[in-house]
Amino acid sequence: MDFRLSEEQEMIRKMARDFADNEILPYCQEWDEHHTFPWDTVKKLQELGLMTCGVPAEYGGPGIDHLGQCIISEEICRGDAGLGTTLAASTLLGPDPVYVAASDEQKKWFYGRMMEGALTAFCLTEPGAGSDAGGISTRCVKDGDYYILNGTKQFISNGGVANLYTVFATLDKKMGYKGMCAFMVDRDSPGISTSPPENKLGIRSSNTTQVIFEDVRVPAQNLLGKEGDGFKIAMKTLDISRAVVGAMATGVAQGAFECAVKYAQERQQFGKPIASFQGIQFIIAEMAVLCETARLLYQKAASNQDSGLPYTKMASLAKYWGGEAAMKVSTDAVQVYGGYGYTKDYLAEKYFRDAKIFQIFEGTAQIQKIVIAGDVFRN
Repeated sequence: MDFRLSEEQEMIRKMARDFADNEILPYCQEWDEHHTFPWDTVKKLQELGLMTCGVPAEYGGPGIDHLGQCIISEEICRGDAGLGTTLAASTLLGPDPVYVAASDEQKKWFYGRMMEGALTAFCLTEPGAGSDAGGISTRCVKDGDYYILNGTKQFISNGGVANLYTVFATLDKKMGYKGMCAFMVDRDSPGISTSPPENKLGIRSSNTTQVIFEDVRVPAQNLLGKEGDGFKIAMKTLDISRAVVGAMATGVAQGAFECAVKYAQERQQFGKPIASFQGIQFIIAEMAVLCETARLLYQKAASNQDSGLPYTKMASLAKYWGGEAAMKVSTDAVQVYGGYGYTKDYLAEKYFRDAKIFQIFEGTAQIQKIVIAGDVFRN
């Protein structure tokens, strides 16, 4: 087995890391404090082609493989997980239902809009349906050459800034999973509105809103797959995205780790850098192990995807462990900083707040355990 990145992947990693160092880390605390969506930085990501890293080459994109997409996500989240969420939600999660189920003509339209600069969002979660994706209430009713959508989506990343949505709705809630449908929806369609952004614990530079559909008419040609395919498309999408979320969490862990190492070498106590004390060394060593194992898991999951191998369990392992690693490493980073880690003067407390979401969105830690255990007992 060769664990080295290819020359192209290493170039991608370096480009994303340099961008994080120069364009994100100097500004991310200000974005966080003021709950600012960094439009100028998003535009720079678009100019570099990173905001379209998930667009296949045949539709005008860079054609970067899944592992490359994960590497980009890790490095951007090392800088700011809010901006990393904006990127992943727009170039990967939002278009993934299109990647999974769209016709060639549908892909040309959707990816074409992305290449023109459109941001996207994935609209599945609702006020009453989180882990129970099959319990959505948003309705779709066929009306000639259109479907009419009514309902509210909750906690939608990029909800208030996206130009395109992939939306899940049901023909009849009584039909359960069999009634779910998936659609490509233009944000400019009459009847769509969004709430003010959520005032979140972390990833505060990410735009997170409700998206409300009131008698929104969507062309029938924008239906992905067939009526009733929605649940299958949603689950396939989440399978694809979980390795990316694991990579994002790894970025948060890595960022917190690097901050803690630097601080431990600079902070003096008892006439020595605290890095010389075994108690601190043990904490740093455990952080290093958590970062490396999280990275290996997401890289294996993404490699399996690129190789056409089964990856559902590996993706859940990567997502689960990435979230656990990000939370533990960022907590320990605050501990290394001591009292200073509890202030907003240092990045440690921001990484700590950003980390928690990775145990929640794109399938909670508990849902990942269900997926993993299901695979274990099937085999």
